[in-house]
Amino acid sequence: MAVGTLGTRARGDATSPFRHVDVVLVVCVAAIAALGTLMVFSSTRGTGPAPDTSYLRRELAFMTLGGLAMVAVSAFDYRKLFNYVWLLYGGALLLLVLVISPLGQESKGAQAWFGFGPFQLQPAEFAKLALIGVLAALLSHYEGDIDPRRLGVLLGVAGAPMALILLQPDLGMVLIYVAILMGMLLVGGVRGRHILALSLLGVVAVIGVFNSNVLKQYQKDRLTAFVNPESDARATTYNINQSTTAIGNGGITGRGLFKGQQTQYQFVPEQETDFIFTAVGEELGFVGAATLLVLYGIVIWRIWRTALLAKDWFGRLLCVGVLSFLVFQIFENVGMTMQIMPVTGIPLPLMSYGGSSIVTTFLALGLVLSVHMHRFR
Repeated sequence: MAVGTLGTRARGDATSPFRHVDVVLVVCVAAIAALGTLMVFSSTRGTGPAPDTSYLRRELAFMTLGGLAMVAVSAFDYRKLFNYVWLLYGGALLLLVLVISPLGQESKGAQAWFGFGPFQLQPAEFAKLALIGVLAALLSHYEGDIDPRRLGVLLGVAGAPMALILLQPDLGMVLIYVAILMGMLLVGGVRGRHILALSLLGVVAVIGVFNSNVLKQYQKDRLTAFVNPESDARATTYNINQSTTAIGNGGITGRGLFKGQQTQYQFVPEQETDFIFTAVGEELGFVGAATLLVLYGIVIWRIWRTALLAKDWFGRLLCVGVLSFLVFQIFENVGMTMQIMPVTGIPLPLMSYGGSSIVTTFLALGLVLSVHMHRFR
């Protein structure tokens, strides 16, 4: 009886967080995750009489774990996170140091993972959230009063994990961190001239990386191949050529689920991860691809709306950090499959296969939901 009374009071309390769940955001996220699971299965099922379901089972496990994490984080009052951001940031730096030690595991030219049997853990993915938290804490504490010294502190905090990730090396992940930093600085009150100076400095830094020995030659070739995709069709530009062919084959309505030739015969390398959008384009066509982008657009709108509704700067900046990396990853990933952006190995949120990326994205969206749900308390 007492439990029922408490439940009734919670439903009647206008300030109860559970009365303010962003249902639109949750539904769109669930739809993207479901489509992502379906396309990963289509990309990995093979052409034999019995479909390979190993990737599907792992993807379902990742999605389930991520969904539960999102629910747990959304129920947690995000303001309590303020007291733990430095602890999380320190833990993230420690993991980034350990992953480039003999404890880490190399894959695809980068030592960026810890191996646990058939599963891999990528610390740089989870460190994104630690960076967002500590930048949000600092910027909300500064309250828009950011002099050169404080700007230096912010750059140092962001630069430490980026330097460690560059040692892996993973330039694509570094670019995601840059997007987070620039988005949060812009909203957090950094002056326009400082933003311009940082942008110019970033261009110089990228040029410096390309002219150094940090990246291997094949990584440099992959990043620049989109400029001239016909230059070497058998090597660095093969992915781009196969990707554009697959998307072009889809036409308006697509070839049909499990019927895309490029997808089913796996002509596109890494099609379940980096190039998952090609499977959508070939099998579901322009209609399916446009629907996915509309869903992403709604998610972005709801995150921005939550940032505007947030009751404090800490919550607002958390949302901006999440928004920054999602927008950048979506634009970069979709762009590289259509030959307008360099191939960086950046996953498409909630679509690409990979547990670290999926769980991190769900955790980030849980933070946004928490800001939305706790705005009246």
